[in-house]
Amino acid sequence: MSRYTGPRARISRRLGTNIFGTKGETVALDKRPYPPGEHGRTRRRGNPSEYLAQLQEKQKARFSYGLTERQFRRLYDEANRRDGVTGDNLLRFLELRLDNVVYRAGMAATRPQARQMVNHGHVNVDGRRVDIPSFRVKKDQVVALRDKARNMVVVQWNVDVLDRQAPAWLEVADGGHEVTVKELPLRDQIDIPLREQLVVELYSK
Repeated sequence: MSRYTGPRARISRRLGTNIFGTKGETVALDKRPYPPGEHGRTRRRGNPSEYLAQLQEKQKARFSYGLTERQFRRLYDEANRRDGVTGDNLLRFLELRLDNVVYRAGMAATRPQARQMVNHGHVNVDGRRVDIPSFRVKKDQVVALRDKARNMVVVQWNVDVLDRQAPAWLEVADGGHEVTVKELPLRDQIDIPLREQLVVELYSK
């Protein structure tokens, strides 16, 4: 199964939060703050089941970072094998994806845009071109835009106009075109609204 390429607002309305970070999703959630579909407005549910809550949290994480189900499951299995809290490990692995680092550094407006920039070969890691969005960046590695990408209008807009603040575990330099991973991210430095313990419970069954 390939990654999701359908209507983004539909996913955000189903999960009740802006998943992909676009303005259109915000507008859709304000106008129609109920699930999509013919019966979205009138559907009656009692207290949501435990399984539904766990599934929704997993879907939030998977769609937010742009992973397929198979990719997400493999990442969870690796997080579960490592020492430490499984949920924290999972979020750390997601945050250290190359496309996410490009997004967090403010070089891209959304994660899908960051993924496209990586896919098109616009990003270097320690001076070498890397075009794999799932590449896991390590501590002290430097991620930088290639010279051609720095002159792109969309990149200049993202850096100068959006001017998004990078998290504390990243150090941005060179006018916003370069970022160094100072340390591995801690849970309180990851601002995604996710209850990762529910994801762990879902996969632990």
